[in-house]
Amino acid sequence: MNDNKKRDPDDNHDLTPEQDTDTKAEQTSTRRKTTAANKTGATTARKRTAAGKTATTRKPATARKPGRPAKRRSGDDMHILLDIPMIPLRGLTVFPGITLAFDVARDRSRQAVEAAAGGSQLIFLATQKDVSTEWPTPSEIYEIGCVARIRQVVEQTGSDGTAKLLVEGVRRAKILRILDDDPYYRVEVEQYLTVPESLDFNELEAWRRQLIQSLEEYAGASSKFSSEAIVAISGMNDASEAADTITANLALKQTEKQELLEAIDPIDRIQRLVLILGREKYIAELEHDIGEKVRQTVEKNQKEYFLREQMKVIQSELGEHESVQDEIAAYQEQLKNANIPEEARPRLEKEINRLSRMPAGYPEGAVIRNYLDLVFEMPWGGMDEEHLDIAEARKILDRDHYGLKQVKERILEYLAVRKLRLQNGETTTKGPILCLVGPPGTGKTSIARSVAEALGRKYTRMSLGGIHDEAEIRGHRKTYVGAMPGRIIAAIRQIGTDNPLLLLDEIDKVGSDFRGDPTSALLEVLDPEQNNSFRDHYLEIPYDLSHVMFITTANTTETIPQPLLDRMEVVSISGYTEEEKAEIVLRHILSHQLEANALTSQQLKISREAVLALISGYTREAGVRQLEREIAHVCRRAAILIAEKKQKTIKVTPEKLPDLIGRPKFRFEKMQDLDQIGIATGLAWTFAGGDTLNIEVNVMPGSGKLELTGSLGDVMKESARAAVTYIRTMVNELGIDPDFNAKKDIHIHVPEGATPKDGPSAGITLATAVASALSGRPVRHNVAMTGEITLRGRVLPIGGLKEKIIAANRAGIDTVLIPADNERDLEDIPESVKDKLRIVPVAVMNDVLNEALLPTGEAASTSPANASAAKAE
Repeated sequence: MNDNKKRDPDDNHDLTPEQDTDTKAEQTSTRRKTTAANKTGATTARKRTAAGKTATTRKPATARKPGRPAKRRSGDDMHILLDIPMIPLRGLTVFPGITLAFDVARDRSRQAVEAAAGGSQLIFLATQKDVSTEWPTPSEIYEIGCVARIRQVVEQTGSDGTAKLLVEGVRRAKILRILDDDPYYRVEVEQYLTVPESLDFNELEAWRRQLIQSLEEYAGASSKFSSEAIVAISGMNDASEAADTITANLALKQTEKQELLEAIDPIDRIQRLVLILGREKYIAELEHDIGEKVRQTVEKNQKEYFLREQMKVIQSELGEHESVQDEIAAYQEQLKNANIPEEARPRLEKEINRLSRMPAGYPEGAVIRNYLDLVFEMPWGGMDEEHLDIAEARKILDRDHYGLKQVKERILEYLAVRKLRLQNGETTTKGPILCLVGPPGTGKTSIARSVAEALGRKYTRMSLGGIHDEAEIRGHRKTYVGAMPGRIIAAIRQIGTDNPLLLLDEIDKVGSDFRGDPTSALLEVLDPEQNNSFRDHYLEIPYDLSHVMFITTANTTETIPQPLLDRMEVVSISGYTEEEKAEIVLRHILSHQLEANALTSQQLKISREAVLALISGYTREAGVRQLEREIAHVCRRAAILIAEKKQKTIKVTPEKLPDLIGRPKFRFEKMQDLDQIGIATGLAWTFAGGDTLNIEVNVMPGSGKLELTGSLGDVMKESARAAVTYIRTMVNELGIDPDFNAKKDIHIHVPEGATPKDGPSAGITLATAVASALSGRPVRHNVAMTGEITLRGRVLPIGGLKEKIIAANRAGIDTVLIPADNERDLEDIPESVKDKLRIVPVAVMNDVLNEALLPTGEAASTSPANASAAKAE
């Protein structure tokens, strides 16, 4: 039998029942040659119940010192009650008469060992049900275990405090009660001492012989029991002793060993063990058959390999089947003709030579072939001819895109510089990397495609959205299984030229995690000073990317790391006006959707007014993506009318839209009809474009409280407080009660409280509404404003001016107040919009109040706000 040591059953977190079967065979079993009755000097008798279990009667034990036994009789049985420490074991079951060693690592278990070693040397060992539990509760410990005698305790050297414990199993026992659980378990157990006198010993002997026979058959099939062990077990006259010894040395599941430990009746225990030995014999025979099949397969493969090598030699002598040699020769010819850098040639020659020496079917050969195929499929300086006709490029851009004047001009500037560089003899594409930034649906990707067409370059797109692995850019090292080149090298390999236009889409959505930061790898790709020697981990040869024209796109620059953003020139695409969207529909989208839905321009006609109604009532976006979906919806509804109702021509007008595609989904705030006290109109920027923002202020008698409602963000709350503070400094000029802050409460509200609102552009609007409510002067209903305010009344510049001006025009506003510092941004406003508005630059808050407030005494509308303001006055 095997060694009698088991590794750390007390504190092995990873031990599972299957792993336990591997460690049980390490136990060394020694059996006491005297019976339990001889050791205790007691005469025991036991009657078997119908189920073959022991019938015992338990009573609470009287108080006594730990480890001291107390005898009692129950029927014909003799039992000994013990008060001893207990260790819950993980993945280990101890049987009577078995000596074994294991590690004790848990602090409570070590204290239990110290208590037992300092007393009776007896300790109760019970198995916990779940090996993953750090310290089990009483309900998580099996009731039946084994009383063991401590033979030796050896303290291990090290910082974890683990001790080696050598014990000898004495008797089965059952927990009657837990006497104490802190700092360790102290239990009262009842020992099972003897077998019943009424037991038929002839039957027991017959079962013992059957057990020995089953053991010999199992040992013959598995070779896991030595002949010496079988002889020793066969010589045991005690059947219970033989059964426990065999069980302790079998590789069984923990639950099976526990069931055998709980089988108090020897005949019941032997019957179960005989069935288990039969099962294990069958499994051992299957294992032997499987092993034999594996051995035969290996021998067959070795034989085939030997014969294959012999065949190669024979074919080489006959000059037949020289495919490998042909392949090597083809690689050598490609290396000779390829425009590969000279410093890389020795490395490639070495790879080709390694491949020539490898036997056919060798796994590493496939890796080398894939690598060489990639190297020789790269263009290595092969470039397409460019067509740098600026007039033709302008024509293509105007054909494909309406509006976007600033973007088109920047691209034409880029192409003009590129043309002059080529005329001066430069071949690289040094220059800024253009980053087109704008909301979705504004045509960023299609612009890049038009640029590629204008240049005569091949176009390829690479989406970076959701990339988290740096290897996506730089590739994997080819030593890894399944290694591939990065997406940059793979795109150039696929397109077959060194000067394509490569669009890096959604660069603002690149992430980073434990696999690396792709944006760091992009720093080298997008730097014209570095990308002439870009190193891909798989290619391992510096590759020149300086001829590639990179264009990137993003929805926002906020999520792009600053070092990467610094390598690009941002070209903003703010969105389209309603007129521009209408032109895009009539010039591009409508014809495309008619074709996609099998309609002709004679079957479906959409008026310009219907398109504008679609834009204002059914979409709210900076681009035209949702607008294109709504046009497609109209086309599908028209297809139903034509196919089902047999209508020949359908003319779509604004009045017919609700019947075709339903009621409008959105509405924009319109200008107030009357001048009102305490209501001012502001302008706001949203991701879908601009919108108007009404701000309402009520003043009531109170104690100077300021209440802000309407889902305002922190910035707008700070702006409101700053506006009130400024008004307090202007009480004399505005004719306001100087003590209003102590006598009146101010409630500022921005309607549509369900929509969060924030941003640094509502300061002057808030101040105007507060000044109107406190002074009783109405705010002009046809005036809208945008700008931030300081405590001293200075008006600060804002962003998104184009969208805000367009929103004011859409709402029917006549006059717009903008910060004086934003006057330079008026160049971006379409002339068709500027002609309809009076735009007034303001530098200080006094200018705003003079333009927005009516003179004192002029009548205002009788609104609830006015009534509250009058009552407050």
